Amino acid sequence: MNSVRILIADDHSLTRKGIRSLLEDFPEYQIVAEAGDGPSLMETLETTLPDCVLIDISMPSFDPISATRVIRERYPDLKILIISAHDDDVYLQGLLRAGVNGYHLKGEPLSDFRLAIENVMAGGTWLSSPLVKKLINTTLARPKSISLTSRQLDLLGLLQEGLDNKAIATRLGISIKTVENNLSRLYQVLNVQSRLEAVNYAVQHPEVFSSLIENNQIIENALKNSTGPFLTVLLVDDNAPFRNELRNSVRQANSNTHVFDAENIDEAVLLTKDTHPNIAFIDMLLQDESGIECTKILKDISPATRFVLMSAYPDLEFRRLGLEAGAVAFIDKKDLDFSALRQIIADSST
Repeated sequence: MNSVRILIADDHSLTRKGIRSLLEDFPEYQIVAEAGDGPSLMETLETTLPDCVLIDISMPSFDPISATRVIRERYPDLKILIISAHDDDVYLQGLLRAGVNGYHLKGEPLSDFRLAIENVMAGGTWLSSPLVKKLINTTLARPKSISLTSRQLDLLGLLQEGLDNKAIATRLGISIKTVENNLSRLYQVLNVQSRLEAVNYAVQHPEVFSSLIENNQIIENALKNSTGPFLTVLLVDDNAPFRNELRNSVRQANSNTHVFDAENIDEAVLLTKDTHPNIAFIDMLLQDESGIECTKILKDISPATRFVLMSAYPDLEFRRLGLEAGAVAFIDKKDLDFSALRQIIADSST
């Protein structure tokens, strides 16, 4: 098995020595270099091309968020694990949005440190347990604000980076036309007229990004280490108020659920690839897209998911086509009450 090539970046030589000493006890890790500040980190990355970089965010001449964006852009396959004593959740969220794969608190058990590296190298995301609890508490306690989908939050973040429509399309792997349509919807939600106004809104309302926590795999991965079987639920509906209402109802029906939501097929595909939900509730009509087509696409990605089609206008033909597409049930939205949700979730957990 190939060893994992690791670069250690910390301005304290004793800390670097301690990390090196710990990892050298395991043959699967190879320390290829060390760095003590921002410039040396960037230079060493270029010359050593490691598989994983362990970064202390408090190094001299180092802006962690902007540097992370640069590193992620130059080395898309590199795993970035932050090692820090800081647990500020706003700062943490900025680093997560910039592209780090994990955030480990100094002072946590050494066994967790090795687990963190294993997790990010396996393609997962790592958060130290205290950070998970803090983020969840922040999410539950935050005041109600404009609700954006995960795709809209991504778009808003990319607008802040100054990317044009072509660059956004390339970054997200979608067409320029889809970018234009999604930006138009974003502007409507924010009640702005241009990308400049959207960026200004984001600067003036940083709390809007706090909802990213709910649609991020970070908490889901971290909760896998918690007790109790968690179910992952995907909601696909172009009506944001209905999605919010349904999300709350799902959580009330079963507290051990982690809920993601999407307003169109593109968003649903990305979330399904990341989460492979246990259950997906899909509206029959998604603006100019078909819930049946959405079901077919998602079924190919995640065959084990139970798909439930919803409609405000039940129709026998819709039901037949939906079941042929792979749905296990077809429900009138008016009948999708607390009892029905609890029964569907219970059926999926057995």
